[in-house]
Amino acid sequence: MAADTAPAGPEGPRPARVQRLRPAAPLRWLARGARDLRGQPGIAFFYGFCFWAMALVLGAVFRHKPEYTMTIVSGCLLVGPFLAMGLYEVSRRRERGETPALGHSLTCWDGHLGSMGLLVLVLTVLELLWGRASLVVFAVFFNTGMPSTAGVLEAVFNPRNWQFLAVYLLVGGVFAALVFCSTVVSIPMILDRDTDAVTAALTSFRTVLENTGVMLLWGTLVVGLTLGALWLPWALGIVAVGPWLGHATWHAYRDAVAWDA
Repeated sequence: MAADTAPAGPEGPRPARVQRLRPAAPLRWLARGARDLRGQPGIAFFYGFCFWAMALVLGAVFRHKPEYTMTIVSGCLLVGPFLAMGLYEVSRRRERGETPALGHSLTCWDGHLGSMGLLVLVLTVLELLWGRASLVVFAVFFNTGMPSTAGVLEAVFNPRNWQFLAVYLLVGGVFAALVFCSTVVSIPMILDRDTDAVTAALTSFRTVLENTGVMLLWGTLVVGLTLGALWLPWALGIVAVGPWLGHATWHAYRDAVAWDA
């Protein structure tokens, strides 16, 4: 497990050290996240409601104005990391034996605005490239211009379009992996040690590279739980699953990253 949080020494911030993780670590993170969620249900509900509202807006735009979907996704990428940081702050305070408060969680980012702004910018650029790459895939396989919602669903779920589906999933998987690798521990790291965005993202990549199997399991659990939550009527499952995964991500960071004295 990661060492306890300690202030930086007189020679500057201590270097981060990536820990070797056990295969069952993601299950332990989920258990600890559930404990944090039960400990602060009111705060968890607030953040869960925010995630739910974002999911509803995204779904409505996709159904009625699919050409604006990527714009809304960009907006979610701007807001989402700050909401997630609020959940990390709750888990951090509970870990220290302090009493979390909604006000503290909502303003915990104000001392890390520079690092968070740069990280969000990187995520937004990745999302825009992802959207452009998706359009290129459609253009290569179809010549009907911008597809409607029905056209997208028909193309994706039609077995005859397996080649398109394979390329589409491959392209999406590459960008999703980049986002996951750059954020799996970077935002908790920025909150915990006020690390700059580049160092945090590189440490996040190192965590994935040095614990590839464990992080692949963690990413699979995150995707599976999120899709399961969204599959419920009105996507109501995200009200609980969103904060649960947020708290669990803090514990993933604490297990994965230690600090040399």
